Amino acid sequence: QVQLVESGGGLVQAGGSLTLSCAASGGIFLINAMGWYRQAPGKQRELVAAINRGGSTNYADSVKGRFTISRDNGKNTVYLQMNRLRPEDTAVYYCAADPTNPIHGGSWYYWGQGTQVTVSS
Repeated sequence: QVQLVESGGGLVQAGGSLTLSCAASGGIFLINAMGWYRQAPGKQRELVAAINRGGSTNYADSVKGRFTISRDNGKNTVYLQMNRLRPEDTAVYYCAADPTNPIHGGSWYYWGQGTQVTVSS
């Protein structure tokens, strides 16, 4: 069983930056893809960014050029560097992992508990 633990959320002013981290433990050999989703109040959960073991990435159009996803396979950790944050980026951010490669869509098997990101105007 894979466990995912997110960290790095918080409150930031618009235009600021935050870096989220997600550490995987347990059956890490099962993981190919890792990604970040977010869910704002009253909205559906949406894919923000994803990366597979080979380094291929996918980003939501709304974050392209502002957010960067990366992973350290040795540390079993995925990062989301968020720059030029906007109030509309406010959401709970969830880490996800999967043995397959759903970085362009599809279901993810493992999920973290989420971390709140709040961007004030």
